[in-house]
Amino acid sequence: MQTLALSTESRIIAGAVLLTIVTIQVGGWFMTRIARGEVPMTDFQKSFARAGHGHAGVLVLLSLVALLYVDATGLSGAFLWTARLGVPVAAILMSAGFFASSAGRNVTAPNRFVWVLWVGALSLATGVVSLGVGLLTA
Repeated sequence: MQTLALSTESRIIAGAVLLTIVTIQVGGWFMTRIARGEVPMTDFQKSFARAGHGHAGVLVLLSLVALLYVDATGLSGAFLWTARLGVPVAAILMSAGFFASSAGRNVTAPNRFVWVLWVGALSLATGVVSLGVGLLTA
């Protein structure tokens, strides 16, 4: 059986990503407070809180999986770093976009910070496309 060897860069990023799981846990605790009605929120804000929390968890896991593959590509330079960082950056930006664009009292529609969500979506798309192309052409 072959042992998996990560590059130093991927190993460091994976370690940092793993540490973010604690913040997702805290977010889960906060979500239980929302579900119990202890935090006053509009239906819109509740839905964006769920979406932000869900995207954080899923994208952090996808980040860790992607890091296992990125060192198997023949990518270099900007394409390598796009494949390596696209998904972890998306996890941060998309979650932040959901939370920031629904912040405030009695908010019923996204505010001007919704652009952060779309920048995160772009980061996700460029990261997974770079990684996918890198794997297909390796």
